[in-house]
Amino acid sequence: MLPSCEPYKIKMIEPLYPSSREERELWIKEARYNIFNLKSDQVFIDFLTDSGTGAMSDRQWSAIMSGDESYAGSRSFHQLKDTVKELIGFEYLLPTHQGRAAENVLFSVLVKEGQLVPGNAHFDTTKGHIEFRKAIAVDCTIDEAYDTSKPHPFKGNVNIDKLEELMRTSSDKVSFILITATCNTAGGQPVSIENIRKVKNLADRYGKLLIIDAARFAENAYFIKTREEEFKNKSIRNIVLEMFSYFDGVTMSAKKDGIVNIGGFIALRSKKIYQEASTFNIMFEGFLTYGGQAGRDLAALSQGLHESTEFDYLESRISQVAFLGERMKSYGVPVQEPFGGHAIFIDALKFFPQIPREEFPGQTLVVELYKAGGIRSAEIGSLMADRDPVTRENRFPALELVRLAIPRRAYTNNHMDYAAAAVGQAFEAAQNIRRGYRLISEAPIMRHFTMELEPI
Repeated sequence: MLPSCEPYKIKMIEPLYPSSREERELWIKEARYNIFNLKSDQVFIDFLTDSGTGAMSDRQWSAIMSGDESYAGSRSFHQLKDTVKELIGFEYLLPTHQGRAAENVLFSVLVKEGQLVPGNAHFDTTKGHIEFRKAIAVDCTIDEAYDTSKPHPFKGNVNIDKLEELMRTSSDKVSFILITATCNTAGGQPVSIENIRKVKNLADRYGKLLIIDAARFAENAYFIKTREEEFKNKSIRNIVLEMFSYFDGVTMSAKKDGIVNIGGFIALRSKKIYQEASTFNIMFEGFLTYGGQAGRDLAALSQGLHESTEFDYLESRISQVAFLGERMKSYGVPVQEPFGGHAIFIDALKFFPQIPREEFPGQTLVVELYKAGGIRSAEIGSLMADRDPVTRENRFPALELVRLAIPRRAYTNNHMDYAAAAVGQAFEAAQNIRRGYRLISEAPIMRHFTMELEPI
């Protein structure tokens, strides 16, 4: 059998600057040890996020040239609406400029002060939008997700017993149930359709909406096909339709599995909720048929959704993530297993067991990876967890992770080899680092984007 390879060829390149360690140590100090403050030219391999950082296809660029820029009733909007109806089966569509905008609009309708929003581990912006409205995000992820060495095919699953207990005791406070697929905070881990069905049964029993954060829905469908016996002979698009059939609403950052640089949307089954959300969409995003996007972006997104639901693309994409994971394991680096769909997540508590959590071992690792190889990564741990909105004490989640999120169709496996070697070098030197960092400036919510640190 022949080895697999990418189902595309490269048409254009972007030069990268291979900086020296001395330069990087100066730059990260000037950035106050916040990786978001670095200039892109100071980064050699950018694994900060897979959001909006992928490479678009020639067909997407062609779609951009045919985009309709009409303020109302744009042809490009109707093209996207037809694609959403075809691929995920939803009738009502509200475009937004990105995923957190979709959350802002929909949560303005659904979330009220004092309510609960249970689900599998909520991501930072999701939790931020919930807590901004003085509601509470309740984590009901399965326990296996918090053991990075434990093999479980669907670590993004909701713990049905936890969720049922919450619904039994507090259903009157629950706004809706949210499933993030794949689950980023748990390490890019998928959710099974078996689990989605069980959550849907609970939601129906208590009369609650079931909403999906669908940023990486296609990657989730790939894992369902390859890991869930019932679906091994189904096409990705058939699995996608089945998966979405259990949900009442969708928020999507199209910058992930839409393979575009900007964009998002809300999709709904309820005309009533659509009409209520439309008011907020006009207030926050723009008219209903452009929602903060140019017509050309809507056209590129429509094409991107078709491309992201092709099996060959997904196999190449997820195989590259696994390639990086295997190479990092060969250096002894502790990572979340099985590997996720969009990123490799390093277990920072095993990488730096000597650094107290109050000194942010995850962010310490982020800084060291940048110094070692010019690699920009993201802390998914105590800094991102923010402070408790009531006590204002730091929250320490079960996992302290560092995410290396791989942009779609942007890097080669030679880049993966380089990155793995740089991480391995940092791991070899990890025992010599005894202290972490302290905060010297932070915002009251979603602090990790703008905070400033100093070494202890």
